[in-house]
Amino acid sequence: MLRELRLRPVLSLVVLGACVLILDTAPGAAEDCKGPPRKINIGVSVTPPNVAHTTPYIAKALGLFAKHCMDANIIQFDGGQSPAALAAVAQGTAIANVTDVAIGRGAKAVQIWGIAPRMPQSYTVSEGVKSATDLKGKKLSAAGGGVGGYQWRMGREALRKGNLVIDDAQFISQATAGRLAGIVTGMIDGVSLHPEDAYLAIKDKPGTHVLFEISDLVPNFVFNVYGVNTDWLARDRPLLRDTIAAMIEANRAIYRDKDKVVPIMVQATEKPREAVEYAWDRNTRNCIWGVNEGFNEQRTKWTIDNNVEVGDIDAAHKPAVAQVFDLKFSQEAVEAAGGRVTIGHCTE
Repeated sequence: MLRELRLRPVLSLVVLGACVLILDTAPGAAEDCKGPPRKINIGVSVTPPNVAHTTPYIAKALGLFAKHCMDANIIQFDGGQSPAALAAVAQGTAIANVTDVAIGRGAKAVQIWGIAPRMPQSYTVSEGVKSATDLKGKKLSAAGGGVGGYQWRMGREALRKGNLVIDDAQFISQATAGRLAGIVTGMIDGVSLHPEDAYLAIKDKPGTHVLFEISDLVPNFVFNVYGVNTDWLARDRPLLRDTIAAMIEANRAIYRDKDKVVPIMVQATEKPREAVEYAWDRNTRNCIWGVNEGFNEQRTKWTIDNNVEVGDIDAAHKPAVAQVFDLKFSQEAVEAAGGRVTIGHCTE
């Protein structure tokens, strides 16, 4: 059961819990901007980001924010459900990942775009774990959010596959950046890793292997969706629309121009190029990045229902899909990005 989220922490949490990273901006084909660039803070869920989270870095480096007359400041959080990330959204100081759980627990926020709506990760385990039942008594990651955070939730799902419960394993809280080191050094026996990290873990520690693909473990679970304070959305819709439009264009560039985006990903993630290219290939084949609204009503509904079932959302306060995701806004952002597209078999 998730602990009650406190959505009014002091602003210092945002400062202390986040790391600001500024990348050099490539010159872009700017529109006819009137006045100084509009400023906005954009959160990413991991420090440093995974390949799946690099969309804002792509948009900045390719000049897409500048094209839409914006000066975007990228803020790194330690987990998508970290107190600092929730505080930033609740206070209207940044857009960041927002879950249906936070909204169901009273966050004055709404999702506005699926940056990476599909799960890219693999549940990666130590050599001695051959099946889900072998997770009994093992140490599992609870990085980047602790109880209720993403790693804790995926560990819980892996345990359920072996008819086990939370108390059957030991969850280890750690910084998000410690996930890879944890499995390689033996500090933990199970962790959900992005493709580039799973690649490195298996390379660095023979015997480490993938137990489940997260997309098979929870095929309908929504992964990463940008959300915003509802008052801010009402007050400055054009700024937020153009911000998302720039990132939609960045996602499309990820699929279409590997040679341009991979070096930016390497710089942002601080990972070897071979691992980043592996992740790029896998993520593009699996349509991880949203090219349009990044929204699927059935998956959002399933995610809400699942969170009610496991007790993360009080059934009496279960939000409707329309309370969680603002489809009309995301459609406006898609239009600002040039309209809907299909890239390969990727349509969301």
